[in-house]
Amino acid sequence: MNYDLLKSIGLGDLDITYIFIGIAALILILITLVIIQMVKIGKLNKKYKKFMSGKNAKNLEEDIMGLFEDNKFIKDSLQNNSKDIKTLYKRLEDTFQKAGIVKYDAFSQMGGQLSFCLALLDENNNGFLLNSVHSTEGCYSYTKVIRNGECDISLGDEEKQALDIAIGNNN
Repeated sequence: MNYDLLKSIGLGDLDITYIFIGIAALILILITLVIIQMVKIGKLNKKYKKFMSGKNAKNLEEDIMGLFEDNKFIKDSLQNNSKDIKTLYKRLEDTFQKAGIVKYDAFSQMGGQLSFCLALLDENNNGFLLNSVHSTEGCYSYTKVIRNGECDISLGDEEKQALDIAIGNNN
């Protein structure tokens, strides 16, 4: 067979059967791709119909605007809650959060451990010690100021124990 067109592009010796086989394979590949795309479009169309069922454009727009409003409300609430939490934490810094108590017998002739030492501290270990000594003549109470976990006045054994319990050094 003599094909002038194939000769002009430099393929004069090529058998045309190979060209037809190549074109047929290409057509099969393209048909397969078209079928795959049609299946994908069908699935997408089903999802779209399900999404739009019972809705018109105005209802859908109202629903979307409602979601945006809800989202804005949630963001505002989150900001307000964050501010409130920071305020609460700031206020709680100065409240008594740590306590330590030790009961003891102030005098050997007394029994029942009626005397006690109470340490109340805030987050920064500032607060006071209350020492209540019970004797046969009465009950006497003493306070000592605590700053940064330290006291300017020397502490008794029970006071040191109560302070260590409040700070968390109960070794």
